[in-house]
Amino acid sequence: MPATVQAAREVSLNGVRYKITGPVESSLSSIYPPKTVTGDTTKDSQQSASVLALSDWRGGIGVNKMQAPEQANRAWWSTCQLRYRGHLVLPALATATAVVGSAAVGAIGELSNEIYAAFGTDVRKYNNTTDSWGSSLATLPGAATQALTFRLGGTVYLAFATTGTPGGYTYTSDGVTWVDDTKDTQFLVFWNNRLWGIDATGQLWFSTALGVETNEAQLPLQNDSVTSMFVGRLPNGDLAIFVGTTDGLWVHDMDNAMFHETELVVPKHPDNGKGGTRWRDSTFYSAGNGIHRYVNGANTAVILQMGPDKDDGLPSDKRGTIRQLASTTNELLAIMDSTSAPGSMNTFDSDGVLSAAAVIPPDTGFSSILGWDGRAWECKWLGGNVGQAISYAYVSNAYSTYRLWWATNQRVYYMALPRDIINPNEITTFAYALSGDHETPWFTADQAEVDKLAMELRVELAGASASETAVVSYGLNGASGWTQLGTITANGITPYLFPNSTSPAGTDFRSIRFKVSLARGSTTTLTPDVLSLTLTFRKKLPAKYSHILKIDLSGEYGGRSAKERRAALITAIELTTKVEFTFRDDAGLTRNYWVDVKQATGLEETGDDESGLSTVMVEEP
Repeated sequence: MPATVQAAREVSLNGVRYKITGPVESSLSSIYPPKTVTGDTTKDSQQSASVLALSDWRGGIGVNKMQAPEQANRAWWSTCQLRYRGHLVLPALATATAVVGSAAVGAIGELSNEIYAAFGTDVRKYNNTTDSWGSSLATLPGAATQALTFRLGGTVYLAFATTGTPGGYTYTSDGVTWVDDTKDTQFLVFWNNRLWGIDATGQLWFSTALGVETNEAQLPLQNDSVTSMFVGRLPNGDLAIFVGTTDGLWVHDMDNAMFHETELVVPKHPDNGKGGTRWRDSTFYSAGNGIHRYVNGANTAVILQMGPDKDDGLPSDKRGTIRQLASTTNELLAIMDSTSAPGSMNTFDSDGVLSAAAVIPPDTGFSSILGWDGRAWECKWLGGNVGQAISYAYVSNAYSTYRLWWATNQRVYYMALPRDIINPNEITTFAYALSGDHETPWFTADQAEVDKLAMELRVELAGASASETAVVSYGLNGASGWTQLGTITANGITPYLFPNSTSPAGTDFRSIRFKVSLARGSTTTLTPDVLSLTLTFRKKLPAKYSHILKIDLSGEYGGRSAKERRAALITAIELTTKVEFTFRDDAGLTRNYWVDVKQATGLEETGDDESGLSTVMVEEP
């Protein structure tokens, strides 16, 4: 039964009543030790508060819960540009080209410094001056699966691989005359002065003169296993044809006219290998929304995981399947399709008998283009509507402008790509999108169990105006919603007190995150620029108390002799469990403490005389 104390100068410790001399001295024990600063002070040297400073976002997206300080440069999700230390700016401008119709775009290619696209079975050429796709130049025998530009026999050709019966590829050298070749073809590459193609059965062929194809190696896999084909590097440094399949990555052996498995063997999956390419020193192979980096050289091979599924992955409405990988000067691009075809799922009754076939609804989300610079992932573009597929992407310098072209929602878009690493402070002609959002990871100060107090957020902004703005919000304790702090329209540091400037008592949090929404006006070359976010907060442990009391062990008290009370005190000291302590008559038992005996000193008589004084300190652990 919980103890209570009514008598003056009395306490109860571990169920035993003791007489004390003088009052109980109580103090707060749950406090952090003071900070020790050696040398120059830093932003986190202040004694009564701590600081989270965010000014470098080059660590990229994909961290939902931050481990500070090593992950302070990460984001959970962002459509802003993250490549620049000390700068958070709007994404690059994506331009939608003219509407053609309702047909999906299967492939995009290039010939003579101009862009061609297959809208369904219609091939059209883009007019960069008038933003027009013109009239149909050719009708393909089936939907396009790929476009390839190559030089064979001194002539440059553009070819579209197509599906259907018959399948094949359609090619042109001038954009006017188009030739259909009925050789079954799913993917094309050009290597070793030959055009190579592979069909849905895994049959590889080559051609040294268009219209004449020779069958070569055959993949030892089931039909419809091929998902991509590209040229990559072997461990000995030579180049060869690689084929991405649902069963892993295979490489072509031209000397022996056969395929070999590479070291990159993965479990069978229908999305394996849809993205396959060579970028810089490595071969890259996608699996769902993961990417395997296959590094060859010096007769060794190393396989690394480096896709956007690492760490905490992507937000649920941004996930999808990598449909294609594309190489640029600065980045490897992952074309992320957030749609998938519905499938059927059987259901069974309690006896294991088939009862129904249910349709699995397609996954829906926002398709996107993600970029990897060798260090981190950044979102280059995010689709505006849920469930819209992204079908193809192509990197080109057509029209003497380095761009990424891609197809989504029956439209072709393009975006300017930097030719080198740029600093937004030094580039005045870069075109920015209208808006962008940046979400930080959840911050717990690495103590999720401890309440913290947010006191102030300081936002440093450049490039601001009435049109170039930043809206700052925060979220608390895992909740999905946001609380807006304000809209910044002026340069410099804008301080926000919590919860507001009228009542700046602070806001309790276990975890906190921030969102910055950037927007510009009508001038495409202007952007607000977030230089830093600085949170000042206080960590406070749950209140725990320590008590110092002087126990009088003389005579008999509470029905126990001095010897019995001393023995009981020693028992309380030596117990490994907590003991109950109180000095109050509290009906709610809110003044009953479960404590450890931390210290006991005092004066004792000798011989059979157990009386004396003992100074005892008890503390809530």
